[in-house]
Amino acid sequence: MTALVAIVTVLVLMFYIWTLMGVGRARTKHGIDAPIMTGPIEFESTVRVQANTLEGMVIFLPAMWLFAAYVNSVIAALLGLVWIAGRYLYMQGYIRAPKERHTGFMIQAVATVVALLGGLIGAVVSLFTGGAAT
Repeated sequence: MTALVAIVTVLVLMFYIWTLMGVGRARTKHGIDAPIMTGPIEFESTVRVQANTLEGMVIFLPAMWLFAAYVNSVIAALLGLVWIAGRYLYMQGYIRAPKERHTGFMIQAVATVVALLGGLIGAVVSLFTGGAAT
């Protein structure tokens, strides 16, 4: 079932590409040439969404794969979909008004913590039992 986790990994990466394209659209809309990173709040919020998504992916993707390897790949894939949904809500809130990003942040943060701790616990248990994920 790691194919499900692989598919969700591609969806996570596609979401990140979407945030990159959002920065490009915001640059065009506001007439901001690279390498300038400042401008209207909408532009700066769009840039922060892209950067924060990248920062979150660095933690989430390995955590999701560890969860899949040591706990359950189907649940890992579901955590990935929850993470994407949280990042989407985060993006919508942040661009609308930065203070509205919290719900999406919390959703993706919970998915990340569950994947990370689950992967760690599963790996530790595996050391003692020789167990493998389903």
